[in-house]
Amino acid sequence: MWPNRDETDRLLDDARQGRPGAVDHLLGEFREPLRRVVGMRLDPAVARRVDASDIVQDVLIEANQRLADYLKQPDMPFHLWLRHLAQDRIIDTHRRHRLAQRRSVDREQPIARPAWADESSASLVAHLIDTERTPTSEAIRHELQRRLSDAIDQLSDDDREIVLMRHHEALSNQEVAKALGLTEAAASMRYLRALRRLRVVLVPDGEAQADEL
Repeated sequence: MWPNRDETDRLLDDARQGRPGAVDHLLGEFREPLRRVVGMRLDPAVARRVDASDIVQDVLIEANQRLADYLKQPDMPFHLWLRHLAQDRIIDTHRRHRLAQRRSVDREQPIARPAWADESSASLVAHLIDTERTPTSEAIRHELQRRLSDAIDQLSDDDREIVLMRHHEALSNQEVAKALGLTEAAASMRYLRALRRLRVVLVPDGEAQADEL
């Protein structure tokens, strides 16, 4: 879902050299991916009051203000830097709207399913069950896709985050490790544990099958 790395590097070089319109072009390429990142993590109850696009706009404004410092010392890939800024904004938004105004927000009903209930859930379901296309497995697949959103919501924050990063943002294990401040081995182990727990929720006799992962 993130822009091509080579194109991003070219746009970063243009911005570094001060070419007209380079910064706007660079940040514009990341608007939609950031909106998806925010949408996947914004609590549906909070989303009644705060649009993901508004948070993204704030992230891009902050990125524009801090871009010169990033270009001098880019200690992580650009998309990871942007998602780090987005995570901070999401935390702040939840703090304001779910803690400071908990009673009024929590009484409202969510208006939409979480944004992780999209087409990428199909690949995650396929990863958790036998992918051989038989009538039985197809029926299970459709039922699991229907239940996947609720199952992900039941995971711990750490487990849910790494599943979203790997399957919905399509980040590599190396990128996940960098974003979370983990070693690659620790990131891989956390991901495998999250899949085991997700499979237990989704698949009948999941605890036995999870041992196969």
